[in-house]
Amino acid sequence: MHGEAQQSESDMADGRHSPPLSRTTAGHTGLELPLMMPKEKPPISVVGDVGGRIAIIVDDIIDDVEDFVAAAESLKDRGAYKIYIMATHGLLSAEAPRLIEESAIDEVVVTNTVPHEVQKLQCPKIKTVDVSLILAEAIRRIHNGESMSYLFRNITVDD
Repeated sequence: MHGEAQQSESDMADGRHSPPLSRTTAGHTGLELPLMMPKEKPPISVVGDVGGRIAIIVDDIIDDVEDFVAAAESLKDRGAYKIYIMATHGLLSAEAPRLIEESAIDEVVVTNTVPHEVQKLQCPKIKTVDVSLILAEAIRRIHNGESMSYLFRNITVDD
């Protein structure tokens, strides 16, 4: 999957995006806050042939899942037969469990850095990987000045 924001060279060169737009808040004379605009997301397209293949979408956070559901539909339309979403942090807010359950997504795999037990009860497609032991060991190694590369070089599938 690929998405690229459409920006002209003049937008980047002339500083139109800095500083952010501001507005005066009602009732608070002189207090200006940045104007919060919704984040524009570039159009997503499928790159390459996914027909008959397993598609894995990797991201850092999965919160609102509409984009993931749309990506899964696009992949399914192009012939992918399994679609997995993997993310470090599974916030999974609002209607995310229901949308995942009703989508073409086969499985969502997230770590336990954010509690999401309620969401898992609503959607059996959500799976959790426990990272508590490896994080604890990494913290211990950093605190004691020990090798981090040793930790990751000797990790097993069971870890």
